[in-house]
Amino acid sequence: MTDNPDRKPASLLRQDARTRARNAAERRFRWYGIGAIAISMIALVVLLATILTDGAGAFRQTYLNIPVTLDAAVLDPKGNRDPAEMAKVLTLTYGKVLDKAVGDAVAREAIQVEGLTEKDIKGLVSREASAQVRNRVLAEPELVGQTVAFDVLTGGRIDGYFKGRVTMESAERDSNTSPRQLQLAQALADRGMIVTRFNWNFLRLADASDQRPEAAGVGAAIVGSFYMMLVVLVLAVPIGIAASIYLEEFAPKNRCTDIIEVNISNLAAVPSIVFGILGLAAFINFAGLPQSAPIVGGLVLTLMTLPRIIIPTRAALKAVPPSIRDAALGVGASKMQSVFHHVLPLATPGILTGMILGLAQALGETAPLLLIGMVAFIRDIPSGLPSGLFDPASALPVQVYNWTQRSDPAFIERASGAIIVLLVFLLCMNVLAIWLRRKFERRW
Repeated sequence: MTDNPDRKPASLLRQDARTRARNAAERRFRWYGIGAIAISMIALVVLLATILTDGAGAFRQTYLNIPVTLDAAVLDPKGNRDPAEMAKVLTLTYGKVLDKAVGDAVAREAIQVEGLTEKDIKGLVSREASAQVRNRVLAEPELVGQTVAFDVLTGGRIDGYFKGRVTMESAERDSNTSPRQLQLAQALADRGMIVTRFNWNFLRLADASDQRPEAAGVGAAIVGSFYMMLVVLVLAVPIGIAASIYLEEFAPKNRCTDIIEVNISNLAAVPSIVFGILGLAAFINFAGLPQSAPIVGGLVLTLMTLPRIIIPTRAALKAVPPSIRDAALGVGASKMQSVFHHVLPLATPGILTGMILGLAQALGETAPLLLIGMVAFIRDIPSGLPSGLFDPASALPVQVYNWTQRSDPAFIERASGAIIVLLVFLLCMNVLAIWLRRKFERRW
């Protein structure tokens, strides 16, 4: 057989057709990857920009600075300055005192707005403002009989106007406000009586009713989420790590452990709402624990988080080279000493990372908490530990869900603000996971 005289000799310096096709496929695959990353980053930027744009207003609040004459004959008829007696004066009475103060301020400033009505003037302040005045008077009874300057919440539409959420055009179609009221608010702002500043109360106060979106905060949800994460940290972490060490290092390999491992993997894939049903049946209906309590939410999230801690912990233990175990046993260490003195320290970075990521995932869960009643309206912040574990509470993801179900647009702003708070918590937990991994990482 002779070689084909027409065939060109192969050369390392010249690509043949198959090499060119393979290189082209590699370039296409690389561009596919770059395109997928670019699309993902664009989607992430759009999502974050939308949340930040919609939720930034929740961290700013508009207040009306107004002098209020605290008439002693109205607020303390007996004149004893006894907070117990003064508490019998209803918030409605304080509302009338506040309405008069607002009307007097408008008259004193000689603000003229064509068609302005008494309803427009009274609607400047929030329905929560009278409760603000009442709470301060009960805390400082000596203020009765004086004229005191108060920074009171403005109504939700007035607050939205200074944040750009409400316009003159939208006010014409809104039964809760009017262009005249917005003009009055602008006139008061020009005189320095209405200001918009950072809203610390959004982080400190609890939820408010449907008619008071400007007074709603995430304080109760933050405390509730913290208590639940504390329960998960105390229960899920030691149990999950101990179970992982036993299954990976000490448990005999037989049918029983195989069944356990399969069930752990299956539990990690179970929808979270199933754990909510389990919590409702076991902890509320059977054990009799109170609904909407952080202890119940923490127990449900503990069941859900356990397999998500066990699986990465076992992976971290398995990643330690067998030579480490053999060397420790070879110099006379016991099985337990080789595990706890050598294997476990080397696996610590992976264990900590899996633990924090499991807790972060539990922090964002909503479905199981809805089934145990944490969607209820919570007006008071839970008390301190340990009694606070049994007080009614909410959680950040549930609070977001709750606010998105309300009709007032101001609650959508509040919901986006709560998402920002939740994202900050998750970002801090992920940063902590990275820091711990690098701090405890060892080379071998």
